[in-house]
Order: sequence, then structure tokens, then C-alpha cells
Amino acid sequence: MPVEIERKFLVDKTLWQKLEKPEANFFRQGYLHTDPEKTIRVRVTNTSGYITIKGATTGASRLEYEYEIPKTEATELLDQFAETSLIKNRYILIFEGKTWEVDEFLAENEGLLVAEIELESEDEKFEKPDWVTEEVTGQKKYYNAQLAVNPYKNW
Repeated sequence: MPVEIERKFLVDKTLWQKLEKPEANFFRQGYLHTDPEKTIRVRVTNTSGYITIKGATTGASRLEYEYEIPKTEATELLDQFAETSLIKNRYILIFEGKTWEVDEFLAENEGLLVAEIELESEDEKFEKPDWVTEEVTGQKKYYNAQLAVNPYKNW
């Protein structure tokens, strides 16, 4: 079974703005099902489409099944079946040999910056870049599915 082990952190906006970054990938994602025990997400990126099924989170881990699907079908699923959605730009950065994904949320979630790192184990050691601040792993309000329902602008 594929298990995702991911930790989430807030990003210092001032340091982030000064940082030299790669080109962002635009994401539009919507949720077909957002039960806390399982989430079904459809995502469209600049080039691809995906469907993802995630199980309940325990600590920093959860089951995750993700499959690439034709972009046109992903767009149709979003347009026809998504109950909620959000948009964001994602940046991929390498720091001390680890991949960090930084999401810069747009529209209803504008102003929120969240960095994620995927790990091999929950107790794996890693170095944090200086632009990474408070850890928010496990805080449900920062889950993308929750941001689609209760956006950052409403906090």
C-alpha cells in the first residue's frame, strides 16, 4: 500500500519574496469527496490531470493512491462533479537534498503560503530552510480539502 508521509509548515512571506524561485506550476484542484476518513481529489496542472484518493491521516502519514488521467477528463470531472475547489501555484525547491513543495494559494486562499516535505519515515531528520516557519502538520484547517470548504480569507 502506498503511504504518504508528509509534514507541513508555514512560509515566511518576506523571505519567500526575496528567494530566487523556479517557475511555478499552476494547479486547479477539486474534491469529489471530502470525508475525514477519505478524500477523492481531481487535479489539473499546466500539463496533466490526476485523480487521487487519500485515507485518514494518522500523525504525518496516510494512504495515498494517485493516477495520471487525461487532462481533458480531469477538467470535465472538475467542472461536472467537484463539490469544492481551489487554485494555487506550486514551486518545487531542493534544500539539503530534500524536495520541498511550496504552495502559494490564490483566489479565496490568497496570502497563504504552505511548504510540504515528503519523508521516508515519520522520524526522519531533515534541515529546514530559513523561509520555513511554524509546523502545521495535522492541523486540519491547512488541509487543501478544508481550504476548499473554509478558505483562508474567512479565518
